[in-house]
Amino acid sequence: MLLKEYRICMPLTVEEYRIGQLYMISKHSHEQSDRGEGVEVIQNEPFEDPAHGQGQFTEKRVYLNSKLPSWARAVVPKIFYVTEKAWNYYPYTITEYTCSFLPKFSIHIETKYEDNKGSNDDIFSDSENKDQEREVCFVDIAYDEIPERYYKESEDLRYFKSEKTSRGVLQEGWRDTQEPIMCSYKLVTVKFEVWGLQTRVEQFVHKVVRDVLLLGHRQAFAWVDEWIDMNLDDVREYEKNMHEQTNIKVCHEQQEHSTKSPSLDDVEINDKART
Repeated sequence: MLLKEYRICMPLTVEEYRIGQLYMISKHSHEQSDRGEGVEVIQNEPFEDPAHGQGQFTEKRVYLNSKLPSWARAVVPKIFYVTEKAWNYYPYTITEYTCSFLPKFSIHIETKYEDNKGSNDDIFSDSENKDQEREVCFVDIAYDEIPERYYKESEDLRYFKSEKTSRGVLQEGWRDTQEPIMCSYKLVTVKFEVWGLQTRVEQFVHKVVRDVLLLGHRQAFAWVDEWIDMNLDDVREYEKNMHEQTNIKVCHEQQEHSTKSPSLDDVEINDKART
């Protein structure tokens, strides 16, 4: 098991990000759904928890075969997905990722949002993993390097200025002077209990998680002028429409994949998987 705590600050308030998060996730999922890969929404409905109160439960399938490293693609099926289950009791959320093909693999993310610059060292004092040793990683949405394939000039926060909020451009050291400011605290546990591969896989997964967190939070602010005037009903309607469009896009590609005859490469991969 490898445990890390990520702290990602943004020039927003926690209340604003309640809308921005939903907008960003829906738009990002739609943009990333291509070639039969991306996110298919299975369930999205209100949920009430005795401890956390009213929230929203979502279940998704994340198709990502081409995003795996070559050594992993060699041992997984051609159509490969991870199941995401999320319980959103904003400003507290729980997200879990599992894979039926890899029963000893899981990711657990506990998230809390606060209006500060990442200064709360005791935010997870009530967590089950509170006593576990962990590395604290600050993620800078403006100045941390992003994978080249994800870079867009319009989302470069070193140059972006919001027309509607007048926030930005984010200068070096912006977290010390920015108002308003909030922080996403994410306690991420990665487990892959397979001897000989555990360390390699857990470290790789944390790198992927960090890249996704960096990209998502960058986009949430870069798209602020698109969502800042929305209320919760507006963004829920947007979310519903985007989920429908994304599901159609992903399912259509999956059907095309399933109707194709297997190639020699497919046979080789499946043979390796069985052995």
